[in-house]
Amino acid sequence: MTTNGSLVARAIDVDKGTLRKAIQDEYKVVAEHPGKGFHFHTGRRLTRIVGYKDEWLTGVSELAIESFAGTGNPFAMGDMAAGERVVDVGSGGGIDSLIAAHMVGPTGKVVGVDMTPAMLERARTAAAESGIDNVEFREAYMEELPVPDGWADVVISNGVLNLTPDKLKTLGEMFRVLRPGGRLQIADILVSREVPDGAKRKIDLWTG
Repeated sequence: MTTNGSLVARAIDVDKGTLRKAIQDEYKVVAEHPGKGFHFHTGRRLTRIVGYKDEWLTGVSELAIESFAGTGNPFAMGDMAAGERVVDVGSGGGIDSLIAAHMVGPTGKVVGVDMTPAMLERARTAAAESGIDNVEFREAYMEELPVPDGWADVVISNGVLNLTPDKLKTLGEMFRVLRPGGRLQIADILVSREVPDGAKRKIDLWTG
């Protein structure tokens, strides 16, 4: 939708339950068979493509690295500071949450939120293997973050905002959990022209 020359996001008319199930099915496969090969890049090769520093991955379990399926680098906008509280929206296999947990140190806290049980299981196992105990993974939708108002200093996400048909609600949730003056660091896909409504309703185009 365009108003006065500006692009305005609006909720897309697509069956949300069907879409969520399709996305969960897709990323369940990524979690359980990360080396299978997908229409998107994954794993350590992807970390190099999007500019992750090698030192960020030191001490991070390979379980989290090999299931990485982001679209960019939220840390390119700045590191997390010691003691900060971070919410990772769509945390997947946990790589960004674990990197953030290293950055904020033992006085900081990271909450990763994801809707795919297989990814959450992998992330929790990766955190244990990495010896990182200042991170917690919670199952929920990005439109309904299980985090108190104003809790976070930073909200990060990587390649998940494009997967929700209600981006305004999701962004509203991100701002709700941020403290005043907090930071939003998003890496995602951007299209420069309007997608036809018919295409928006095709579930397979959302997932691949």
